[in-house]
Amino acid sequence: MVDHAFSDAELAEVYDSLHPAHSRADLGFYLPLVLEASAVLDVGCGTGALLHRAREAGHSGRLCGLDPADGMLARARNRTDIEWAPGDLSSASWEHEFDLVVMTGHALQVFLTDRDLADALTTIRRVLISGGRFACETRNPAARAWEGWVPGNAVEVGIADGATVRVAHQVQAPVDGDLVRFTTTFSSPKWAGPRRSESTLRFVDADSLGDALTGAGLLVEEQFGDWDRGPLTATSPEIITIARAV
Repeated sequence: MVDHAFSDAELAEVYDSLHPAHSRADLGFYLPLVLEASAVLDVGCGTGALLHRAREAGHSGRLCGLDPADGMLARARNRTDIEWAPGDLSSASWEHEFDLVVMTGHALQVFLTDRDLADALTTIRRVLISGGRFACETRNPAARAWEGWVPGNAVEVGIADGATVRVAHQVQAPVDGDLVRFTTTFSSPKWAGPRRSESTLRFVDADSLGDALTGAGLLVEEQFGDWDRGPLTATSPEIITIARAV
């Protein structure tokens, strides 16, 4: 589940250029978990990079990707040996069918209220078998990643037709509480004009996340602060969590 800015086909291609699968440290973390599981649901699967890699690595069980963005799923469907489901957790009807649910790409941060987060985690618990695992990550609010989301840190990427696309973020100050509102602007010399997206993400801390998981019947087993499985500290960039359905 990535920013809705990437919902159309052209910007979905930009997403893959911004986050090439071969250089994504998060995929290296999640892939072994996927390969250990027999039935996996990837919530907010985006263009399907993780599940594609799992098939390429020999996973022979059930793989299912869920995402609300048609443009992202269109790219994911390049592989037809994986289930692709349009929608989000509010439309999920599975019950006790998966032994692993993953939520990558900081997708957990799109749940902006305690109720939204509780409902999402309750659904995840429902689709898991007893003893199944849920793995996810969220940015550690103490690291204040949003302070780097400024136009001066814009990046340019190339896409298939040889065009370049510039991607720039601008946070709407002041940041109030745990919600960060920002604008993403995409521009290319081949386009008639720039495209803009307004987004809001929630930076939940580890204690609040732990309480929400427990309330949904998910027991935190491990937490890490980076993709090398370093310990979670006050300055860690990530809060990476593996929880078990109890």
